[in-house]
Amino acid sequence: MFEYHRDKERYFDMQYRTARDFIIPFIESHHALAPGQHVLEIGCAEAGVLKAFRERGMPCTGVDLNASRIEWARQFHQSGFDEPEIELHAGDVFAYAADFPGERRFDWIILKDVIEHIPDQEKFLVKLKTLLNPGGHIFFGFPPWQMPFGGHQQMARSRLVSRIPWLHLLPRNLYRVILESAGEANEVVEELMEIAATGLSIERFEAILIKAGMEQSGRRLFLTNPIYAYKFGIHPRLVPSPLANMPWIRNFYCTAAYYLVQAERSR
Repeated sequence: MFEYHRDKERYFDMQYRTARDFIIPFIESHHALAPGQHVLEIGCAEAGVLKAFRERGMPCTGVDLNASRIEWARQFHQSGFDEPEIELHAGDVFAYAADFPGERRFDWIILKDVIEHIPDQEKFLVKLKTLLNPGGHIFFGFPPWQMPFGGHQQMARSRLVSRIPWLHLLPRNLYRVILESAGEANEVVEELMEIAATGLSIERFEAILIKAGMEQSGRRLFLTNPIYAYKFGIHPRLVPSPLANMPWIRNFYCTAAYYLVQAERSR
């Protein structure tokens, strides 16, 4: 496993700077952000992304299934901010949403490197729309499944697993055998196999959006993922337009896909 996954402070800072320097500018190239608009991040981890939105005067809510990561998030957000407020919760976002006071909804929902972990994504997106204010938007950022490390195998401790590109594209049974033979912990094996089960490509994601009654208001495909600037010192580059428009093939060289979507307008 790469060191930044264990260094929580560094990981928090990388997430913050990625949001400040790339996610927010992408959003603002399509829609204005305004102080007082409410932001929800699902799968917020240590909530580095939310720091960038709080700096813009936006009240934030973060939800993550991992209670220990929420505890880290609370520590990182204790200092430096009195306003705007932030709420951090461990658990399922929809169970938490059931306890929202009144008709509380959000202007912006953020899912960075999360949607590829979620099974039954179409059903999830349909439910997600119920958390949006009218005119609200959702940001998605994810690595297409077929890209060199689209299986998140960099999470692994074994050099064999974490450093070999496209290893995750092997037949699933063989991939599991390699993970187990490399001595990966059972929870890591299961998480990587869950990602393999979703296999989220650009084309499948866009088809899911349509089925869920959502429409794109912005898309950006990266040849080098923006967070690589802080992980490896590699300047982010966009996929050139001819290559970005080549279905299926583009999944192999696009390392990050950014989308801005909204509920489909009634016709």
